[in-house]
Amino acid sequence: MITLEEALIMGTNAPKPHQRVIMRLSAELFFLYDKQKTIVLEPLSETMLDEGQTSPTPDIILYDNIEMQTPVIIEITHGDGVKKDLKKVRELIDADDYGIREGFVYDYKRDKWHKYQQGEGDISDKPSFCEAINLDLATLL
Repeated sequence: MITLEEALIMGTNAPKPHQRVIMRLSAELFFLYDKQKTIVLEPLSETMLDEGQTSPTPDIILYDNIEMQTPVIIEITHGDGVKKDLKKVRELIDADDYGIREGFVYDYKRDKWHKYQQGEGDISDKPSFCEAINLDLATLL
């Protein structure tokens, strides 16, 4: 269970540009998942990592319906939010509570991707490439 302080840190950030990026990325991923069937992880926006209790809700998760795990999370942010969301992504992956293997933070004002991977740490080479679905997320925006 998370504390109130943790919940506030993970709070909602929903300005219109932020929501537009979430919607665009989610729509493209959903098309690949549901229509083209070229990815096997289901994209879900603003979805709890653990439906059994209060838990973090990343902007986008890629969910494995067979394994019932969330191997990928994506946060959309800008400015000072980048540092906070990177910290959140690192902590969620390092805690290993949800099966997350890859975490992304996208700064939509700078058009810059950041990636953190379980067992590897921060990834600077191709930080928008998602190994779980073999796709460069930047190509969807």
